[in-house]
Amino acid sequence: MICYESELRGADSSCATMKAEAKAEAMMDARRPSHGSGVGRGNEPIPARRAARVLLASRSPRRRDLLASAGIAHEVIDSGVDDAHLQPGAVAADQWVAALAYLKAAAAASKRAETRPHTGSAEPAVIIGADTIVLDDGQIIGQPRDAADAERILRRLINGSHSVLTGVAMLDAATGRREIFTDRAEVTVGEVSDDAVAAYLRSGAWQGKAGAYNLAERLAAGWPIRFEGDPGTIMGLPMRQLVSRLDAFGRS
Repeated sequence: MICYESELRGADSSCATMKAEAKAEAMMDARRPSHGSGVGRGNEPIPARRAARVLLASRSPRRRDLLASAGIAHEVIDSGVDDAHLQPGAVAADQWVAALAYLKAAAAASKRAETRPHTGSAEPAVIIGADTIVLDDGQIIGQPRDAADAERILRRLINGSHSVLTGVAMLDAATGRREIFTDRAEVTVGEVSDDAVAAYLRSGAWQGKAGAYNLAERLAAGWPIRFEGDPGTIMGLPMRQLVSRLDAFGRS
């Protein structure tokens, strides 16, 4: 599926969120009991299942927006992980982004257990860790260090195509059970004027973004961008997969 600028504009035509919202609503309806908590084979009451809290191990406002748009209530928990100085070494890009996602989820779980030693492990909670990278000609590109680095990255991506990979780790805070997956999208950026690049760099909006850009923001600004795949993957969470996977993970 190829989405263009017009598909990300307007609440009624959002390619990024409408399918996720519909999936989330259908799942909520399917799981909602019609009368109380039900009865078992011997007419014994079946205890109501406690819904697991969703804890996002990320301070990214874009990831929060994606979860909220899908109707997924969540809280933010700081992982304390700064991957800016970590190097992937010889591992493949998908392995690296998956490892970072799990590192963040595991670190958040550890911090939570330390601050809540008596109740933290018993309360149902799913911790989501995520990481996003840009892959261009085999080179992994993360978040820019400063404005000069952001300009270097943007100049490299403009008038060319690149891949965006997002890794996600879901971790059961009580049992340590985990599920890790990655998703990939392809992006093509057209010609962007020097004035537009300069204005963007002055705005500081490049900070904290893999590849120095956010898809929805740059499309709204009129940048010529085409992409194939899940727009959520490009913005930090592959919602087309995450909604159903999170529901299944919480029920298993």
